Amino acid sequence: MDQPIRILFVDDEINVLRSLERAFMDENYEILTASSGAEGLSALQSVSTVQVVISDYRMPEMNGVDFLRKVRKLWPDTVRIVLSGYADAASIVAAINEGQIYKFIPKPWNDDELKVTVVNALERYFLNQTNVQLTNELKNKNDELKRINDHLERLVSKTEPKIIPRKITPATVQILDSATAVGVIGVDHEGYIFQCNKEAMELCSFRQSDILGNRYQDKLPPEIIEFIEKNLGKQSMSARFLIHGEEIRVTASFMDNCCQAGMLLIFCK
Repeated sequence: MDQPIRILFVDDEINVLRSLERAFMDENYEILTASSGAEGLSALQSVSTVQVVISDYRMPEMNGVDFLRKVRKLWPDTVRIVLSGYADAASIVAAINEGQIYKFIPKPWNDDELKVTVVNALERYFLNQTNVQLTNELKNKNDELKRINDHLERLVSKTEPKIIPRKITPATVQILDSATAVGVIGVDHEGYIFQCNKEAMELCSFRQSDILGNRYQDKLPPEIIEFIEKNLGKQSMSARFLIHGEEIRVTASFMDNCCQAGMLLIFCK
């Protein structure tokens, strides 16, 4: 993990904070401490990221649940844990059910169990970060695919009759080649390949001179040809294929009716 792992302990008793620090002194964590909810919020504001916050429940001015509720609002990704005696269990369970708190640890705690809880909390944090990253990457790829499709549809709408031209402008080539996340192959209404961007050539090990101007049935892998011909006439279909040992998602978008205006193939990892 590139980012430092920070844990913030919040408790109004200094002896408790020292005990918590000692419990984690051999771990590769950066430990922060605060003696009140307000001080805890200041500590969180002073650093870029704190993955886990562990707070006592019974504190003057601001109790642990109210403090962690503010943490959730300001730093929603931070995993929140509360320490308390069993007398406060009902209030804490309610906060857990509301999603304010990840887990409740009773006092006095067991150091080994506390360490396991922190490890699980960190796994939860980094799993969530990975999910967010993958979701953003997928959104960016989908946005890029939509931009390419919209541009090609505009090209199709400007031609008479409505067919994809075999010769396209340098501006279109530049747009397709800039789509580094996806491979794009354009096929005209007669089945000839008129465009193949850099990403598609890399994914399929094509050379531009070997593929442009040829029929797709002569150049594409047999399983992709079979996939295309089984779905002729459908607006858009997708399937996954193993290409040179790598799983690739192939989407075929057919322009106009029954592939009469051409076809766009999108290759995406």
